[in-house]
Amino acid sequence: MSDTNILLVDYTYEEFKRDFYPGEVVTITLGEDRFTGFIREKTKFPELARPDGSLERKAYARYFCYLDERQGEEALVDEDHIARERKTFTKQRLRSFLKNSVTREAWTGAPWLVKQRLAEEYRISTIIPEWLTHDHQAKQRKINPSSGKKGEYEGLTLNLYGARNSLPMLKPKGSKGRNAQEDMQRWRQEQFAEYQRSTVSNPDFRIAPQGQPTQFNQFQAGPQHGFRMVQGFQPIAAKGQPKPAPPPPPKYPIEDLEIPPVRDGTHRPPLKFLSESTPSLNRVSEGAGSGIAMESVGQLLETWDTLNVYCEVFQLDSFTFDDYVEALRITSEDIQCELLVEIHCAVLKKLVNDTNDKNGQVQISLPYQVESEEEGSVQESSAQPSPTPEPEAKPPARSTRGSLAKSEAAELKQAANGKEASPANVKIHRAVEMDHSIRGYDWKMRLRKRDFSDGHWVVIVVGLLNQLSSSPRLTESCNEILRHLAPLDKDATPEIASSQYRTLDINLRTRILQILCMKSVETKAIRQYMEDCSAQMTEHRKEKNEVQRSRKAAVEELRVLHEERKTLQPESISASPPAELEELSELKMEPDEEEPADEDEVMDSDEEEPHQGRTLRRANDRAAARKKKQEEAKERKDRAQAEKAKKPSKQEKQYDKLLKKIDEVKEKIKEYEEEVQTLENDLREADCPRTRVLGKDRFWNRYYWMERNAMPYAGLPDSSTADAGYANGCLWVQGPDDLEREGFIELSPAENEQYRRAFQMTVPERKMIEEGDTHTFTARQWGYYDDPDRLDMLIGWLDVRGVREIKLRKELQVQREKISFHMAKRHEYLSMDEKKSEASEPVTRVSTRTKTYVEPTGHRRLAWKNNTAINEIGHLHSEPKPPVYKKQKGVAQKKALIIEEEEPRQTRATNRQGKVPSRQGTRYNF
Repeated sequence: MSDTNILLVDYTYEEFKRDFYPGEVVTITLGEDRFTGFIREKTKFPELARPDGSLERKAYARYFCYLDERQGEEALVDEDHIARERKTFTKQRLRSFLKNSVTREAWTGAPWLVKQRLAEEYRISTIIPEWLTHDHQAKQRKINPSSGKKGEYEGLTLNLYGARNSLPMLKPKGSKGRNAQEDMQRWRQEQFAEYQRSTVSNPDFRIAPQGQPTQFNQFQAGPQHGFRMVQGFQPIAAKGQPKPAPPPPPKYPIEDLEIPPVRDGTHRPPLKFLSESTPSLNRVSEGAGSGIAMESVGQLLETWDTLNVYCEVFQLDSFTFDDYVEALRITSEDIQCELLVEIHCAVLKKLVNDTNDKNGQVQISLPYQVESEEEGSVQESSAQPSPTPEPEAKPPARSTRGSLAKSEAAELKQAANGKEASPANVKIHRAVEMDHSIRGYDWKMRLRKRDFSDGHWVVIVVGLLNQLSSSPRLTESCNEILRHLAPLDKDATPEIASSQYRTLDINLRTRILQILCMKSVETKAIRQYMEDCSAQMTEHRKEKNEVQRSRKAAVEELRVLHEERKTLQPESISASPPAELEELSELKMEPDEEEPADEDEVMDSDEEEPHQGRTLRRANDRAAARKKKQEEAKERKDRAQAEKAKKPSKQEKQYDKLLKKIDEVKEKIKEYEEEVQTLENDLREADCPRTRVLGKDRFWNRYYWMERNAMPYAGLPDSSTADAGYANGCLWVQGPDDLEREGFIELSPAENEQYRRAFQMTVPERKMIEEGDTHTFTARQWGYYDDPDRLDMLIGWLDVRGVREIKLRKELQVQREKISFHMAKRHEYLSMDEKKSEASEPVTRVSTRTKTYVEPTGHRRLAWKNNTAINEIGHLHSEPKPPVYKKQKGVAQKKALIIEEEEPRQTRATNRQGKVPSRQGTRYNF
């Protein structure tokens, strides 16, 4: 085998040595135990780089493996704890496999190609790119001087004048001097002389005269011409036309579905589903048993987002999404959930004003309702205390048998085809009777009086839905709800409505809130809040631009100060080492000063051995003198340093002053950056008109992080459940819209066939493979991620070569830290609730005359309290307004009997511009 084949085998072996694929039988190492199993799922994690370009984390893979020895158990391992058997993947087997599956042409640099039979079986394209063909490489060698010498034409059988390659090829000398043209002319003459010499020995190599055909094997010239065409011989008399340039490689990013699919078994991390049913087959949902339909998941997110974004308008405390879902699932009569009741009452109050505010004006548009006979009679009796009887219809002046017969037939036809056959006239619920159970006291009047106590808010909902059912778009939804709240087989009383709501399905409850939230957006309060937020965003943008300009000026000032520092920096400061190095140098100099003394002592001792006593006395004197001299020198040095420290030079004073100024400018730049971050967060929280999408993947699935805009990341900081530390805590995935699905995924048969020829699969088949086991096919299907590890897996799955996924990946990387943090907070909050419910005591009930309250033990949704309403209006929305006693002139007021309360605030505090501040207003001390 050639060296090139050996290199291919080695490269392929090293590439797949530590790479494993689903379905492969492997050996798993867990601690000291080894198990046999096979890979079920594989996930790749890309490498992460820091902003400065350094590597934060290397790329790696994770494998879910089934263990054969332990039935039903799986292991999550990496490539360090997994291995193949020795004889399953060897170089010898790989060499045999490559020998039987690939081939290449016999020229240097030829690409490897899959053999034709395997290419047809596995639908592998064998089209060689233009820039890898032999002709293109030969042309590059001719064009590029560094690739070969001039005059060499690789792959041709003749030289310039048709001489064989076996003849000596005369090559031109270097043409870089002034006589380049002369050298080329001389080379052509030498080539022609070589041609003449070759034709003398063999006349068959003569070139055909001009005008004669010269193509391969097209003719045999007669003897009268003196030459003939040799079979297999084609002289080159002129340079051919250049081939078109190869198409350039694709410039990324491009359309996501035009990128070739990756066939290594990786797919998108599996989704979780809140609904009871899932779009994926043979998969148990995380919401099994919850009773939530897939169509209701989007409605739950929509209503929760609306209530939390406009919680200041509704005067509600913010609440988590999990508490919201749990509150809507409550069906017990013993539990009075404040969150569930306050949400409905707060939204209803915005639809119709109070009687003290603009005479109870209705703030929403209501459809025209055709009154039935029963409703008309009730309203007429209630609106007119002394009604005047209408005159009876007068009979016609002349009545004949024919006219009477015609009128009778018309009445019978109208009775048969009109009232009896029309579905609109069929009574399917008792909402009208329930709404008018008290004469002159319909749902509007109840709402103006704020009659919410004892479950009367349900009667208001019934009356509102009954009137909204006249709209064709809401008829079906409203009638389905009203059939349960006001059934035909029960009395039309408020008590029945309240009891029926307790047994209402969570999907119908969500639909009620969706209708109420949809109508509340039409009110002036919501529109005014949007306008105020838009004005605040404009102010924040202006302030942000000013802060950025100030920061830019400070950065320029810092640059000038650094240049000035270089000029004023004293030489002693730049040349002197740090204090630690000075101490080390002093320690090194002490032995050097004592070395001469040691030598003198040795020499004296050698010379004066007979006089030992005198010698020792003189040595002691000299040692004492040296010690005293060293101490004096040290004192002088310390004194000089102290004086130098006390009296710095003028240049040092300027330098120190400049350093202080540099520190001040740095601190100012830091403050500007913090101010910019605060303004960006204020802009994010004030962006309330719509929920912004993070991005879309290759199959047009939309990704949402609800906390991204229009609300604080963890809800209002003064909320009763602010200790949860999160608001939603999930990354939501919505399926493609109908237009996107029909235009990009569900293609026509011709387009599917064209896509199959290009990528050996259709777009729906690719979606099923690359999304794994979990899918979303329509915009009404939702899934979510709540695990930081799966978030990293999702980021690694996205392909930066696609126009949509590069934007989504960038946005997810920017928000990754915040999303992961709040996901962890959600897990902590839910696990803490589970521990409390397990360790909680039996439920304690507190009964009053009208209600039964349950202590919030083991129920996190019962811990929510509407402190915002209590602080702003003095009571809950569901409770009646407390009485207010005014002082009487000249009469002493007794504190024990008369309670005086402040008038509840009808308007909220305003800022400097006279507008209602949002949640960002506290930062400016409005």
